[in-house]
Amino acid sequence: MNSTESVLPAHPALRRLTAVLLAVLCAGYAVGSGLGWGSCELALVMGDFGLAGAALAAALSCLAHGIAVGGHTRPAWLLFGLSSAVVAFGNGLWGWYEVVLGRPLPPDSAADYPFLLFAPLAITGLLVLAQRPRNPAGWLCLMLDGWLVAGSLFTLSWSLALGRVAAGDGDDPLKLALGLGYPVLDILLVGLVVGLKVRGRDGNRAAVHTAMIGLVVTVVCDALFTTPQFHSDYHSGELLDAGWFAGSLLLAWAPWSHTRRPSRQHPSTQGVPRRRVASTFSALTPYAAAAVCTAGILYNALGGRPLDRVMLAAASTVGLALIVRQGVMLLDNLSLAQELATKEAHFRSLVQGSSDVIMIAGPSGALSYVSPAALRVYNRDPEDLVGGNLLNLVHPEDVDRVLAEVRRILARSRAARFQAGEPSARVECRIRSGEGEGEGEWLHVESTVNPYRDGLILNSRDITERVRLQAQLQHNAFHDPLTDLPNRALFAHRVRAALSAQGPAGTAVAVLFLDLDGFKAVNDTAGHQVGDELLVQAARRLQTAVRGEDTVARFGGDEFAVLVRGRIGHPQVRDLAERIRAALSEPYWIGGAELGVAASIGIAFGPDTPLPAPEPGEDEATRARGTDGPSASAADELLRNADLAMYQAKSRGKGRVVLYTPAMRAELDRRGELEERLRAAVREGSFALLHQPVVELAGGRLTGVEAQARWRSAEGLLLTPAEFLRTADTGDGATRFARWLVTEAVAAAARRRADGPAAPPVPVTVRLAAERLCAPGMYETLAGALRDTELPPDLLVLEVSRTGPDTLADELGRRLAAFRRLGVSTALAGFGAGGGSLGALARMPFDALKLDRSLVQDIADSTLTRALAGHALRLGRDLGLVTGADGVDHPRQVAVLQELGCRRGQGLAFDRPLDELRLRRALLRRGYSIPRPGQGHPGRRPLLTPDARTGSGLAEASAARPGHLHSGLELPQRHTVRGPSGGPHGETVVPPA
Repeated sequence: MNSTESVLPAHPALRRLTAVLLAVLCAGYAVGSGLGWGSCELALVMGDFGLAGAALAAALSCLAHGIAVGGHTRPAWLLFGLSSAVVAFGNGLWGWYEVVLGRPLPPDSAADYPFLLFAPLAITGLLVLAQRPRNPAGWLCLMLDGWLVAGSLFTLSWSLALGRVAAGDGDDPLKLALGLGYPVLDILLVGLVVGLKVRGRDGNRAAVHTAMIGLVVTVVCDALFTTPQFHSDYHSGELLDAGWFAGSLLLAWAPWSHTRRPSRQHPSTQGVPRRRVASTFSALTPYAAAAVCTAGILYNALGGRPLDRVMLAAASTVGLALIVRQGVMLLDNLSLAQELATKEAHFRSLVQGSSDVIMIAGPSGALSYVSPAALRVYNRDPEDLVGGNLLNLVHPEDVDRVLAEVRRILARSRAARFQAGEPSARVECRIRSGEGEGEGEWLHVESTVNPYRDGLILNSRDITERVRLQAQLQHNAFHDPLTDLPNRALFAHRVRAALSAQGPAGTAVAVLFLDLDGFKAVNDTAGHQVGDELLVQAARRLQTAVRGEDTVARFGGDEFAVLVRGRIGHPQVRDLAERIRAALSEPYWIGGAELGVAASIGIAFGPDTPLPAPEPGEDEATRARGTDGPSASAADELLRNADLAMYQAKSRGKGRVVLYTPAMRAELDRRGELEERLRAAVREGSFALLHQPVVELAGGRLTGVEAQARWRSAEGLLLTPAEFLRTADTGDGATRFARWLVTEAVAAAARRRADGPAAPPVPVTVRLAAERLCAPGMYETLAGALRDTELPPDLLVLEVSRTGPDTLADELGRRLAAFRRLGVSTALAGFGAGGGSLGALARMPFDALKLDRSLVQDIADSTLTRALAGHALRLGRDLGLVTGADGVDHPRQVAVLQELGCRRGQGLAFDRPLDELRLRRALLRRGYSIPRPGQGHPGRRPLLTPDARTGSGLAEASAARPGHLHSGLELPQRHTVRGPSGGPHGETVVPPA
């Protein structure tokens, strides 16, 4: 912001109001002085002190402005203020004599001298404001122009009045100096004002012009005052004082009349103000000055007056200055012409050598100039294009858009003609290359369009390669790079469009989600390059199997999707899915080898009612990025449903087609809720830890305990959450639970060991699934728990409840070996149930083997089960493993296991899971009596102590009721998920895995 602006009136309306008030004040003073003010006394007051007040206002205004602002204008305004101050002082002295003392001003009084100081101070201020020349020629022109104006005015004034004044006062030098001082200084002041009018600055032009007008009004009044006619009859308060009053008020208003205007610029100058062209007034100033000088000489000659030496000397110098000034101007014009020719040649070379095509078109579109670059860019001769119409070069589909843009630019040009800068715009269109009509290709051209006189100037460049690259990038952004099929983003957009489209009755929208079964094995065995080729062939088979209007997309990896829309029912969509599955399951021949994969397909149908259509005017790529609105949420839900159905197909055996049903979503939501509840239970400490004794079958000695978790319900009951734990057997919640179980079991064993011989330590067993043992951080959790509690590693046994998929076998073997290096024993639990047990025994470093409860349940009644159990126990002994059995609930089972050579057992035949107090009592007993067939169950009695936190008794389901207790679980669906390993109390085989 300019420094002047900070002290200006804040609002333009206030500035205008002030100007109006000053104008009214000047008009009122003029009317009063014209009417004589009504009395001589009032006329004297207004003529003396009124002028003094106006001059004082100008002095204070200029001084305040000069102090407030900075920069190069400060000295000028301070000088203007001092010049007005001396005028105020002189008028005040004049009023002192005429009003206060009541006598006329004496000749040669002190009041005359302050007025003489007005002109020098004002002249100095104008010189400060003047634009300083940049070279000696400029200084010479400035002095010549100043003398031309001042000398001509002096010659004219001398011929009219000054000569007679000098002749009449020739005897008194002081009187002669005072008589000539006023007009001479005024002439100098007017000369500078005229010169500055030509060389005024743009920065504060309004303020400078207002000040100059005020000075001119004052000088004119001074000139009239010095003439004999006015000087002899003048008295204070007459009409001449109105001129001085107006001049002072104009000077007072000048500092605040500044209004910021944008500098006149040209786009090519990048914000640098253009060099102002000399106005007609400035060009004619020297000749006008010579004419004034000539008029003065003619006045004397025609009036019969003699030409004295002063007039001849002044007129001669004016003529000489005019001749020198014309010579300087001629040299300047020659220099400018040479500079113009150089710049014209420079710009012509730039235009002709530019790679852009520059064209100038008239109002009708006719081309008046085409640069030589057209031959290189458009393959057309520029001379052939000149005279033709610009629109004939534009693609017919782009003509309307180009016309609309051109009209908009021309309208903006007319509206912004007097504003800063010139309107310009960028227009993209297609222009044909080549000579003849219908020949060549259409080039994409970007043109910068600017107004030029009544037409346009266009700077055009070929952007065909850029447009092609953008199109390719956009295609790559929404297509799979391997198969060139639409990707997930574009497929989702088309699903939204299909759901929003209005179709005939019976129109259905379906999404098929596909996953190639066995593709990972192909990648692992044949390599990724072969896998990529298989994906490409699978994509081609997909495109062949579907209808022409269907959309096939690849989501990544071995996942594909198909969008089906039309008057097609569920059976037809299922038949299409079966056809796709059969096509994808055919053998693939790649590199001379036969490869095979299958396909699991999930089908989901969209809603019957069409959703709101997307906004018009958007291209497909733009809409593909959108994710808001009803259609977007419906499309996302449809894709999730198809994905869920596909995973159901994989879980049911792979290589099949499954149709989505709402029950799948409900089951998934239920699993998610239970997963969240599991995390909350671990975080809030809602699980309790129980231990079931492991007994030596030969003598009843207590050889260890197995840690089992129970969920503490809101009522304070410890329940066996079989459904809860099995449902949350996967995911982050299950891993968190497994870490909690290991940490709590190790801490409890360490506390019992620290209590001393009263409760002799026995190994504690923690049963986990293979997925939990191989989970990230499990090894660190177990090692940290042993380190923190200082529990000997030989007092911890890790049981693997199931070995998991074959892909996990190598990692599980490495993880078990690491645990054994810590000193922790390992065991295989659940032997005899499921698959992979023999392979696990051959590959895994186990120390013990435990029969699954499914074998133990029928071991006393089934000869086949007894034989299988016997072979399994014999295999364990041959491998050097400690054998055991789980689910030993009856005395007959104990007897059979003893006969088969089983060493250890756990179950209700000995004891149920115990809380910490009863466990310590059992450890003190150090053993159990071996039950005989026909005896009751020693474990059938309440074994849980009251919860110290709630004060209520804790109960567990009795053995006489083999069903699960879910009354306190508060689950969304209260049904029992029983597996082959489910016990009479609903304990999970993988207790908290």
